[in-house]
Amino acid sequence: MIIEELRAILGEDRVTDDPAELYCYSFDSSYIRGSADYVVRPKSAEEISAIVKIASKYKVPIVPRGSASGLTGGSVPIKGGIVLDMASMNRILEVEIDNLQVTIEPGVVHRALNRELAKHGFFFPPDPGSSDMCTVGGLIANGGSGMHSVKYGTVKDYVLNLEVVLPNGDIINTGCNAPKSSSGYDLTRLFVGSEGTLGIITKARLKLFPLPETKAILMACFDRIEDAGRAAVTTLSSGVIPAAMEIMDASAIQAVKKIDASLDIPDVEAMLLFEVDGYKEAVARQVQGVVAACEKCNGRTVVAKDKNEEERLWSARRLVGVAVTKLNPGKVRVYEAEDIGVPIKHVPFMLKTIQEIGRKHDMPLVTYGHIGDGNLHTGIAIDTRSEEEWRKVHAIKDDIYDVVLSLGGTLPGEHGTGVIRGSYMTRAHGKSYDVMKAIKRAIDPDGIMNPGKMGM
Repeated sequence: MIIEELRAILGEDRVTDDPAELYCYSFDSSYIRGSADYVVRPKSAEEISAIVKIASKYKVPIVPRGSASGLTGGSVPIKGGIVLDMASMNRILEVEIDNLQVTIEPGVVHRALNRELAKHGFFFPPDPGSSDMCTVGGLIANGGSGMHSVKYGTVKDYVLNLEVVLPNGDIINTGCNAPKSSSGYDLTRLFVGSEGTLGIITKARLKLFPLPETKAILMACFDRIEDAGRAAVTTLSSGVIPAAMEIMDASAIQAVKKIDASLDIPDVEAMLLFEVDGYKEAVARQVQGVVAACEKCNGRTVVAKDKNEEERLWSARRLVGVAVTKLNPGKVRVYEAEDIGVPIKHVPFMLKTIQEIGRKHDMPLVTYGHIGDGNLHTGIAIDTRSEEEWRKVHAIKDDIYDVVLSLGGTLPGEHGTGVIRGSYMTRAHGKSYDVMKAIKRAIDPDGIMNPGKMGM
């Protein structure tokens, strides 16, 4: 039996088929559900290699899982099979400050990594909102980013080398330890964002950045959401590249104030939050540039005076995701059309269009996100028992995606494709998707690696 072979590798205590335990692995943070046949808790690449060989032998699906903070069903075993719980592979293996690199196992929690790097005066810039719980392996597998991607880029810009277990059990390295390479195909970037459909990431070598000397936080308020969008474009085109630039619309502001009434945020149609960082002299000039850009677009700007005020402003932004349901008590947030990306110049139009689509379907949409790189999030809360509300959700999703694709945008900006967006892959990529499927068939001919994700 499969379970006996798995226990021969890992022992009794790291393999389970107990229904109660399996239930804990049947979902992530989305509404997608699945059911695993087995859950295993490996501690090394060699153990994973042996497990994958068993999966290959019996043609059984294998699904890697970090902290299950994903929003698309990416770590849900919708085809059954073996779930790899990667939580035990959580070591920071080597911090090389003289090489500006760190080597980690995939189960390291993002916040824990940056807490350790801060002791050396460095950090790993990609910073998802789920930093307190998401694993870096999951962040890499989803091609994620976060609030500071405006200036610092996304996770794919920081991965130098990956150790990966292939579907036949072979262990490979995708890159090297040098800062750059032009040798052969870029296999590292192939596996970044592949969502476990090509192999299992067991080790990652990452680039580091020095912590900035200082920073400043600004809030800009607007009476028209289009003006907030124009201010974002104007700021960037003026040559000021903030470390972070976030937006909250009127409904997002109302939602967070229902959670924390002490938040001193004005009731306006849109608010932008800026963070600029670097040397003190440069930060002062960047602040001036942001203020000028916002004033040009009818914005009223306030600079945080101290750490407490900075934390107050960022607290408001961090609360949005969990506050969406506060506008619709008794309803549940569903993650559909929640992660889009459009070219920067189209941000003002997209912001207004999202509002119009919500009104068209008589369903309030909360809009927020990383406006500085065109990555917007929409929040929808519904009665999940209502077929009519589900119909509206899917109609809203289709309308939003139609506009995004017409603008040359992307459907997931940072949350991945998973199950939820799989059916849109052909529309989004055309013949390029045929190439992706050919790569999948070449590397995973039996289709055992995280099946049902990315439309595969």
